[in-house]
Amino acid sequence: MKPTLFSVSYAGLWGQHRLGVDAFIRKAAALGYSAVELMGKRPHLSPIDTSPSEAQRVRRTAQECQIEIASVAAYTDFTAPASAGTPCVEIQWVYVESLCRLAAELGAKIVRIFTGYRHAEGSHGKEWADCVSAVRECAEIAERHGVCIGLQNHHDLGVAFEAYSEFLEEVAHPACKAMFDPWAPALHGDDLYAAARSLAPRMVQTTLADYVRLRRFKYQPDIVQYVREADALRAVPLGDGVIDNAAFLRGLRDGGFDGYVAYEMCSPLRGGGNEENLDRSARRSLAAIQGMIG
Repeated sequence: MKPTLFSVSYAGLWGQHRLGVDAFIRKAAALGYSAVELMGKRPHLSPIDTSPSEAQRVRRTAQECQIEIASVAAYTDFTAPASAGTPCVEIQWVYVESLCRLAAELGAKIVRIFTGYRHAEGSHGKEWADCVSAVRECAEIAERHGVCIGLQNHHDLGVAFEAYSEFLEEVAHPACKAMFDPWAPALHGDDLYAAARSLAPRMVQTTLADYVRLRRFKYQPDIVQYVREADALRAVPLGDGVIDNAAFLRGLRDGGFDGYVAYEMCSPLRGGGNEENLDRSARRSLAAIQGMIG
């Protein structure tokens, strides 16, 4: 397994310190990571900004740093509402195609995508069918560029382990691979070892994060009482939170997986978003990954 750092961690999206794509690659190498995943939008690898010559420059930076570009991350939502006549899904296919082209130019093997969020009550069957069709088309696009699609269990359609496995079976395309992460099934109460071992033969990458739970209550003055609400999560370095990433990686290993294990800081991080704290969390998490896969 190859430790990988996701560039979203240094994109400034949650108040974190922001680095450009070349500076991020150098940062990942200096921290000791073997590979990177590059975010397929601004401020990193947006297809509107990244010409073939720019892609070659990024590839040279990675080669100089002796670091592999493992994957490019697309941000898709194939159930997003669209006004009448707007080809929302087709627009996203063009976006995915652009990132597949960039991935091939960068020497990356994977383009990460999502399914879709639930946007309308009572439309599960249609949203499911629409996402299956959209993901299958993405896989066909990726295959033409010599890369594969990695489907991440982030959005609502297929986020649960059983639904995710069913979704992959229905897509049934050899260029659509699994990028199943442990944090969602951990919150669902799933057996992380069993889920990972089941999906390992189809996996190309997983992305790890860790969180502590913060209980929340809402005061109701009319009854002088607090009502429990859903817990909030706060990101912490791997090993400091409630996600049993070690069990998940054991399941992947026992199932034969030997791909990329990425770390991401993609929400507000304990200690703040200054560069020193990001670096500290990335180093500690790399050591945790090395310990778990060693």
